[in-house]
Amino acid sequence: MDTKEIVFETLKKSSEPLKCGQIADLTGIDKAIVDKAIKALRKEEKVISPKNCFYAAV
Repeated sequence: MDTKEIVFETLKKSSEPLKCGQIADLTGIDKAIVDKAIKALRKEEKVISPKNCFYAAV
């Protein structure tokens, strides 16, 4: 599983929106890499930002 998939699966499992730092803590992936994955997922419209700096799977 690549980083994008891991980040997306983590967001899908969460009952509430998460910050990049929280995703990094849950997955063990560096925060900078999580940021890149979130950016790519937002471009693909798989992730939304319901409030500033928080992300949720669509």
